[in-house]
Amino acid sequence: MSNTQTTKWTIDPTHAEVGFSVRHMMIATVRGRFGAVAGTVIIDEQNPKNSKVDATIDVRSVDTRQEMRDNHLRSPDFFDVEQFPNIHFVSKRIEGDPRNGEFRVVGDLTIRGVTHEVALKATLEGEGKDPWGNERAGFSASGKLNRTDFGLHWNQALETGGVLVSDEVKLTIDVEVVKQASVAEPVAA
Repeated sequence: MSNTQTTKWTIDPTHAEVGFSVRHMMIATVRGRFGAVAGTVIIDEQNPKNSKVDATIDVRSVDTRQEMRDNHLRSPDFFDVEQFPNIHFVSKRIEGDPRNGEFRVVGDLTIRGVTHEVALKATLEGEGKDPWGNERAGFSASGKLNRTDFGLHWNQALETGGVLVSDEVKLTIDVEVVKQASVAEPVAA
């Protein structure tokens, strides 16, 4: 049996944001964000492709800078926060080498109790120590999803043709993680 060295990092909720954008009336783009993001990243030092991401978003933190729209997004028409208060992402695999800067994170995204695989194009933005001696790393990621795949079907037909909200949602993610500990874990040879 051999050992693998893993390092646990936690998402700094004060430096984490999941943004989204959708087409509105097919003529403009509406942007929003989720400000309450928590989770962990486990880095496998010997084989970064075995690293893991586990992140949870508090859906109540949705913010599109318009209170009535935010309340509608929290309602059963969309996210139904009373029944499904969180969005959850768990990685399944890492494609490419994160140490080279750009890579893909493929995992299961759960929204409204519905889970689908999504792929995020990710970038290691940098690493360094903060003024208090904590090791930090920054990551950005982007991807797309079809909201109807997750049960987000609400829409409204327009008199001029088309619909009020597009099905495609573009995601942008920016997170800073803080190193917690390194652990040697036994691995079967």
